[in-house]
Amino acid sequence: MAISQAMCTSFKKELLEAKHNFTAASNVFKLALYTSSASLGAATTAYTTSGESSGTGYTAKGEFLTSVTPTSSGTTGLTDFNDLTFSSVSVTARGAMIFNEAASGDPSVCILDFGADKISTAGDFTITFPTADASNAIIRIA
Repeated sequence: MAISQAMCTSFKKELLEAKHNFTAASNVFKLALYTSSASLGAATTAYTTSGESSGTGYTAKGEFLTSVTPTSSGTTGLTDFNDLTFSSVSVTARGAMIFNEAASGDPSVCILDFGADKISTAGDFTITFPTADASNAIIRIA
């Protein structure tokens, strides 16, 4: 199994179909954690429980993302989220998936590969998002 960092191909198509709206209160984006046994990448189309992390304090389907703020920089459209902390958890994760929980079928947005297992033992597990600019934003379309 493998986790490959990518913007999901289905997400690109679904943007053209107006399935995702990053400013609508009715669209709820979440981040779920996954172990190295998960098989996730550009071809991932939706949230899956296969390979999802589990542990004390971690809830299936992860946590809500906040402060979705679409903007542009030069010729690039981008959006950002506030850093996310899973508080007081015992969990191991190799990667994560951002998905739209409010849309039918929980469609995937992107896959994150941490490069190695990250472990929290009865502590905080924090996802720090990159700078929201045209070169680094977690979701950007050039």
